[in-house]
Amino acid sequence: MSAVSSSGPPGSPLPILELRGVNKSFGPVHVLRDVGLTVMPGEVTALVGDNGAGKSTLVKCIGGIYGTDSGTYLFEGSEVKVDSPRDAAALGVEIVYQDLALCDNLDIVQNMFLGREITRRMVLDEATMEQLAAETLAGLSVRTVASVRQRVASLSGGQRQTVAIAKAVLWNSKVVVLDEPTAALGVAQTAQVLELVRRLADNGLAVLLVSHNMNDVFAVADRVAVLYLGRMTAQVRTCDVTHSQVVELITTGRGASLHDPSGDPGGLPGGVRDTADTADTADTVDTADTVDTVDTADTDTAGTDPEHPDPPPSRK
Repeated sequence: MSAVSSSGPPGSPLPILELRGVNKSFGPVHVLRDVGLTVMPGEVTALVGDNGAGKSTLVKCIGGIYGTDSGTYLFEGSEVKVDSPRDAAALGVEIVYQDLALCDNLDIVQNMFLGREITRRMVLDEATMEQLAAETLAGLSVRTVASVRQRVASLSGGQRQTVAIAKAVLWNSKVVVLDEPTAALGVAQTAQVLELVRRLADNGLAVLLVSHNMNDVFAVADRVAVLYLGRMTAQVRTCDVTHSQVVELITTGRGASLHDPSGDPGGLPGGVRDTADTADTADTVDTADTVDTVDTADTDTAGTDPEHPDPPPSRK
């Protein structure tokens, strides 16, 4: 991992994580096209988009699982090169995937320190790990777990998600990426996890929340970043948009009903430009008869994403 200094305008808030012009292709299919993303400390940024928009691919690029074909990755104002999950973790970027990566046969302490066990004289320091696990959960105001020596198999879905998040913040992380944390939870457990997500941001961490649930997004997010067929169509403050406007961006890639109060016709509320209506987007995204671009009439970009291995056949 290498770093090059890069500073923003004097006096401007410094994003803790910023992507510029990121591109990623799998063979002939472009999954991400010139994607830009800004994540601020102490805020929850919701990353939304339809299935196949490129959300999971973008998250894996942030986490170092996939390398980008081109683009710039900046962390705390410095350009960095992230070639592996270890590089991302060294920066302070932790990702909680949908499968949570927890082992049912191990207890909470063992799961939180799995692969990063603390040893003393070649022996596991169980007392220190147990103390740190308990302190981390207490610091997040988690009161639903009876004991840190409970086996994960005995935990509810909400408790498992809590343990996975606590595991992510245990290592002095600065950015926590949560991939659909409430997808398989009931109402009460969802409320519990969302409260924890908001608490992470209030404690100064930057949270990137990947979600399809607009109610969750508007409940906890400060900003919304919308991906549409591999392009970042808009990044706006949640307070400046409505539920229907975000849905419009997700489904059409265009924010026709949005306007910039400053009078800039190319801008959106929150000071971030909408790129969906530019001419170059029209040429590459909305051309129905272009087979090798992201938005063909009947071809989903996710077809070549590992989570969607079988692309739907063209009906032309």
